Amino acid sequence: MREDTDLASTIHHNQPDDTGTHPPARAPRILVVDDEPPIADLVAGYVSREGWEARVVADGIAAVSAVRDFEPDVVVLDLMLPGLDGIEVCRQLRGFSDAYVLMLTARSEEVDRVAGLTVGADDYLAKPFSPRELVARIKALLRRPRSSTAHLRSTGPPGLAVDEDRRSVRVDGRDVELTAIEFAVLAALTRQPGIVLSRARLFREVWGGVNFADDHLVDVHIGNIRRKLGDNAADPRFIDTVRGVGYRLREARP
Repeated sequence: MREDTDLASTIHHNQPDDTGTHPPARAPRILVVDDEPPIADLVAGYVSREGWEARVVADGIAAVSAVRDFEPDVVVLDLMLPGLDGIEVCRQLRGFSDAYVLMLTARSEEVDRVAGLTVGADDYLAKPFSPRELVARIKALLRRPRSSTAHLRSTGPPGLAVDEDRRSVRVDGRDVELTAIEFAVLAALTRQPGIVLSRARLFREVWGGVNFADDHLVDVHIGNIRRKLGDNAADPRFIDTVRGVGYRLREARP
């Protein structure tokens, strides 16, 4: 039995219909955005083998339209695209979609990876890549629930309110919009205020225990969270950096 046969039910909980029975959950939807047909077809083929529904588009403008129409759970998004590049596509879809975004790039420069994560991508993978690794990364993203069944309200520093039931974050009464992965990182810290969580531990808790990401993935997401919270790494109000170890959420003052 394949280990991820329950992925669909993880994403979409079955609801009883009028007869009281539970209709089957739909398969996860994966949108593949790449203007190189051999790569797009390869990715779509591996996605289909997992029993997931795949759709392929070849340019950035079509990608934004497809996210609205197809409502994917994961977007596999190439950085270099005609029309709109991957950075702009990601920026636009973050205005109306909480789909996970796995960005593909032929470039190896750190600046490209950081740019993608800064506008809301959840993970990245450099070309050439292993299709099996790509599938593993998609599975790791799909394991992240859209919302948590565990109730959590922040007991961290004054001014920060995190509620997992409502998937809400407020700073000094102001709503803060985080991506799904950013919220998961902050929630992991919020569950244990004052406790230092290593990058490896945060990665296990947020990305589902997959072991192939580098530390920079966690660091960039922490940077994005700080920026949105109005926090300052040099003089932090909410999140401390513990050099050589990881991060911790500050505790409430006595």
